[in-house]
Amino acid sequence: MKKSLMLIIAAAAFVACNSNQSTTTEDAAETTAVVVKTSTAELVTVDLMETYTSEILPYKENDITPAAQGLHIDRIMVDVGDRVKAGQVLVTLNRTNLRQLELNMATVQDTYDRMVPVHAAGGISDQQLTELENTLNLQREMVNHMRENSEIVSPISGVVTARNFEDGDLFASMPILHIMQIDKLKVMANVSEQFYPVVKVGQPVEIHVDIFPGEVFEGRVSRINPALDAATRTFGVEVTIPNGDERLRPGMYARATFNMGQRSSVMVSDIAVQKQSGSSERYVYVIKDGIADYRLVRDGRRVDGMVEILSGVEVGEDVATTSFVRLMDGTAVEVVNE
Repeated sequence: MKKSLMLIIAAAAFVACNSNQSTTTEDAAETTAVVVKTSTAELVTVDLMETYTSEILPYKENDITPAAQGLHIDRIMVDVGDRVKAGQVLVTLNRTNLRQLELNMATVQDTYDRMVPVHAAGGISDQQLTELENTLNLQREMVNHMRENSEIVSPISGVVTARNFEDGDLFASMPILHIMQIDKLKVMANVSEQFYPVVKVGQPVEIHVDIFPGEVFEGRVSRINPALDAATRTFGVEVTIPNGDERLRPGMYARATFNMGQRSSVMVSDIAVQKQSGSSERYVYVIKDGIADYRLVRDGRRVDGMVEILSGVEVGEDVATTSFVRLMDGTAVEVVNE
């Protein structure tokens, strides 16, 4: 009887112990769940605003240079900062060489005129007369060329930005003057090939310049390169900027922003997207049925605190926005959103 009583007491103690252990295990499971806040991935229409950095360039520029080397400069009529018009005489060259060529041409002309009747009388051959005629034509071309280059005119309207010689100098290889047209300017942008069907001549482009913060200068696409760069997968786009007040100047740093249209994209809170330590990869934790699912994502543009997700998250899925240091793939979570 005593032995049976002892067995009953032992069995009751075992059951009680197992019951306590089960309760403790359940409590521990409940207390290890990580508390997180979440936001839901949404389908949002995104404006495709692409910005490219560039340097402002003159609309046109030209080096003022004689056609021949070794000529003396007689007079330079403009200086740096002066405004010039197309067709205006800017430089005159010494005419000594021109006068010598004119004398040579006169001598050849005289010889030719005297040989014409001699040829008619049979005194010289046809070949000899032809050679004299060719020599005369060559001398005439040289004189005309020298006359044309004794005065150098500006091919464009603009402003003088460089003067490299003085009156009386012997012209060498460096341009005498440099002219820039700045009442219009341009920027060149290397645009990604995916936008080749979108960019059109005449398309408006916003120009931002650091020296004028907050201001927007309006430009328009004026030229599109018909060929793509195989190495960079981009194509060149020229944007013309009106500059009648000449506030903008060549050499300024600028950003050109193109509106490439719209597209619908999956967007999540930018807080949810984390950078993988030691790499450039981005990831999120998708929360489903109380479990954290670690996913690598490919992100796009950022708009008003949201990040475009190009792959890795579907519309309607919830992503964690807190407690990242405690989360791992498969971690049990408790969602607590205000």
